[in-house]
Amino acid sequence: MRTVELLLDEAAERAVREAWRRLADAGLPSQARHRSPTNSPHITLAACPELTAPIRWELAEVAAALPLPVRCTGVVRFERPTSVLAWALDLDSALAGLHRRVWEAVASDSPPESLNPFHRPGRWAPHITLGRSRRAGVFADRRIPELLPAPPRSTRVTVLRSYDTETGALEVLEPRP
Repeated sequence: MRTVELLLDEAAERAVREAWRRLADAGLPSQARHRSPTNSPHITLAACPELTAPIRWELAEVAAALPLPVRCTGVVRFERPTSVLAWALDLDSALAGLHRRVWEAVASDSPPESLNPFHRPGRWAPHITLGRSRRAGVFADRRIPELLPAPPRSTRVTVLRSYDTETGALEVLEPRP
């Protein structure tokens, strides 16, 4: 499976890594425990079985729209099927438009059953994962708001990339020259 993700500017990445560290120091699930060199703060837009030539063509156009400003709106928790603690993002028209273009690119050349329904426009909830666990309700801890630094209110997404879940390879998706 290949993901399509947005990377954050340096200041936002530092803030996310600080949140990861604080969660880990408190003994809570944290992305800081994910030791892979490919682990970096990101926003997942979609995933598909492969990046075919038609998908790549469309994603190159999406990459040309970066950088794009985004705004964190606070902490959010998901229980689907794992417990996730994240910083939510404002789904303004620019981010929604970029996401729709990515979704349409991957959906245009992928079997429909291979696409994650949580990434579908109208269902997608943009966020930056801080921690994840298979234990339900693990992020109901009342200390969490006090542990976390304030999310960066305004940041920029700067790079479009893909992660190959089978090989662990990362690929920056560049705009066409």
